[in-house]
Amino acid sequence: MDNGKELDILEMPVEGLAAYWLSIKKLLDAKKDPGFLDQETENTTEPFIRHLLETALSAMDPELAGRLAGIKRATLLAEYRRKIDMIRMALVGIAAAENPRMTLIRLSALTGPIPFNEKRTFELAYGLMNTVSQKDADLPTLLCVDHKQKDDRLVVKLLFYAIMARRSGRQSLHEHIPHLKSGFFAEGLSLCADGFDADFLGTQLASIRDAALAATRRKMNMSTQMCLAIREGLVYDEVFKVARSFMV
Repeated sequence: MDNGKELDILEMPVEGLAAYWLSIKKLLDAKKDPGFLDQETENTTEPFIRHLLETALSAMDPELAGRLAGIKRATLLAEYRRKIDMIRMALVGIAAAENPRMTLIRLSALTGPIPFNEKRTFELAYGLMNTVSQKDADLPTLLCVDHKQKDDRLVVKLLFYAIMARRSGRQSLHEHIPHLKSGFFAEGLSLCADGFDADFLGTQLASIRDAALAATRRKMNMSTQMCLAIREGLVYDEVFKVARSFMV
């Protein structure tokens, strides 16, 4: 089983996440490969799911595993909010025709010290512009902006878009949108390119952020309860009932 490597709990639907844990239950019941759980844990990069695989399905006391899941949930949600706010701040700056240097200063307030100075950051952003313009450029990778990226890479990419909008106008951002996967940034960039003003954009993106984080909290809670139910040896149908409790 290798779909755990590609999971993103922030963006995936609750039904897909429930299906993941139900497949774990089926494989554990089948016991065709006793070592598959260790392999799944090793191959899973989604941090909250990996945490549950390492704790709630281990020999750890289930009460402790539940408490740790709550701590991990709070830690990750705070980090997701910070990254989304970085993206939101950059998009609002573009909508306000803000100087990219000002955008960088604002972003630095959310990241703390970044591992290179302002001059180097702009050099990397302009370098990205040159790379994107090449005929064989991997645009889906180069243009991607999401919450999983490290601060330094995220800052450079956001600055790239700020410079592009400043140089060619917000409407020019439309040409990049087809290369983006759906998500918070793609939706925000589309609104920005369509000419919505900065105040509206900031309010709208804040609402989208809050809804996404609330949904993610629910998915994390569902994952925790499904994982603990699997650990307790509940039958497949009972684990499925746990999942249904979190669905409308």
